[in-house]
Amino acid sequence: MTVLQMLKPHAGLRVLVTGGASGIGLVIARAFVDAGSRVHVCDVSQQAIDALNQAEQSTEVNAITTSLADVSDRAAVDRVFDDVNAQLGGLDVLINNAGIAGPTGGIDEIETGDWEQTIDVNLNAQFYFTRRAVPLLRKARDGGSIIALSSVAGRLGYAYRTPYSATKWAVVGLIKSLAIELGPDNIRVNAIQPGIVKGPRIERVIAARAEQLGLSYEQMEKDYLAKISLRRMTTPEEVAATALFLCSPGGSGISGQAISVCGNVEVL
Repeated sequence: MTVLQMLKPHAGLRVLVTGGASGIGLVIARAFVDAGSRVHVCDVSQQAIDALNQAEQSTEVNAITTSLADVSDRAAVDRVFDDVNAQLGGLDVLINNAGIAGPTGGIDEIETGDWEQTIDVNLNAQFYFTRRAVPLLRKARDGGSIIALSSVAGRLGYAYRTPYSATKWAVVGLIKSLAIELGPDNIRVNAIQPGIVKGPRIERVIAARAEQLGLSYEQMEKDYLAKISLRRMTTPEEVAATALFLCSPGGSGISGQAISVCGNVEVL
């Protein structure tokens, strides 16, 4: 195998992407399909699931199958794995992508329910999926891979977004511990830390932060970009490309790492 060939995942990987019917998750799912993988996604949005299913019906081969699920609901997670076993017959890659932005506000303004929901979706769900996935990943022919979506807010402090940042730091602790635990089973565990990623989600985040600080959207966006060394947002495709690499033979020696794909965000 040449070095160039090592940069592409083996065809036929069985991949589960949480929160995979829209946004970064969908871009990741489609990237794996393009690489010859079979992909199952779950998502909490019926609208996003319906749109994805409709799009898949228009293709010659339905490469992406779906489940409707709230990732913070353990019973729903169990149903997702019933679907994974039925549709894929096993698992080679788990991508814990599902997450929410959480509330924007000072620590004394954040409602307890909003804090708990952020923990449930961004952290507890990763535990629920990982504990179910590991028995399947142990059987993966070429070794299993877990990729957790953290954030640049998982390596930097993030004022007024403390619930979100706390969960994203916790995800890094989770993957580093699991890499040690699961390495003897030939399961690699890594995190990707996207920065400011183009799309509707960051637009909502910028708008909420602008309102919190009494600034215009345009000024808030300018302030965000000024904190990035490359002075631009990251694209979902750049995040997906990193996920593909981590699951390729070229990434087979990488585990326990939190890899920032962010243009070098200097401060939040």
